Amino acid sequence: MIRDIVVYPDRRLKKISVDVEKFDTELHILLDDMYETMVAKNGVGLAAVQIGVHQRVLIINLPIETTEEQTDQPTENTIEMINPVIVSKDGLSLHQEGCLSVPEFFEDIERYEEVEVEFFDRHGKKKNIKNSEFLAVAIQHEMDHLDGKLFIEKLSYIKRKKFEKEWKKRQKEK
Repeated sequence: MIRDIVVYPDRRLKKISVDVEKFDTELHILLDDMYETMVAKNGVGLAAVQIGVHQRVLIINLPIETTEEQTDQPTENTIEMINPVIVSKDGLSLHQEGCLSVPEFFEDIERYEEVEVEFFDRHGKKKNIKNSEFLAVAIQHEMDHLDGKLFIEKLSYIKRKKFEKEWKKRQKEK
């Protein structure tokens, strides 16, 4: 089921998510709904908080190019992370980010180049992933959501003020 995305400045995005304790059918439905919602909204990642569920759950599915004009996000390529924790990080680099909860806004954000994350899968099995580049950025972005943070909070003071002014103007136009 495709769910509604919580959009900035909704206060629910600031709430810190709690650990998942039950790895049950309800969690599986949440994960499946998150995948459907993310793909329908053309996202590459989604945290449960973005659909109003304050649990430490996120998914990522990096698109693969199928033709020059098309990409695909097969279900089997989805990384599902429950209760993720970064155990190591290295390097820094800038990457352009966007967010389904802050639609149509993109900005360069500094993130760690490489992260290693421990998490559980949908069945409660402990996993570990170490990655760099875009996947590492996506993981950090989604994990920020679990802590009630948005990528726009990483902007410099001047860029943040400019964003707020443009965002308010755009909201009035809708």
